[in-house]
Amino acid sequence: MTSTTTAATTAAATTAAAKPGKAALRTVWALRVLMALFFALASALPKLLALPDATTVFDAIGAGDWFMYLTGLVELAGAIGLLLPRLAGPAATALIAFLLCAFVVQLTAMHGENAGTPFLFMIPLAVIAWTRRTETSALLRPRPRPHR
Repeated sequence: MTSTTTAATTAAATTAAAKPGKAALRTVWALRVLMALFFALASALPKLLALPDATTVFDAIGAGDWFMYLTGLVELAGAIGLLLPRLAGPAATALIAFLLCAFVVQLTAMHGENAGTPFLFMIPLAVIAWTRRTETSALLRPRPRPHR
């Protein structure tokens, strides 16, 4: 009986450790909302409205207006994805890749000005991606086909 009780206790502890608490879930939800607001309002909106600060940056890197609008749309899509539970993990992962590209552009075209900033935003995105990894892997798994 002792081995059965120990096995049950170990299984319960493993399940409890794998499932985050309410405080952790609320914290990640707050991160998702804050990051979505940042990407939608502070990053995508100036590009989509072609505000002078955004156009200056894209002129400096030699990309046309089309690339500025595309970048704004990608950021907006990522922001929306962060708010959808099923897409939060893939959106966070995609935004990390997007920020890595921004880092390279800032190093090369912007002469390193503000090059560290993308890494500050990658940290909360990595937390979001990590906590949503189960849902992300479920999206990537092939679905069985129904037999006809």
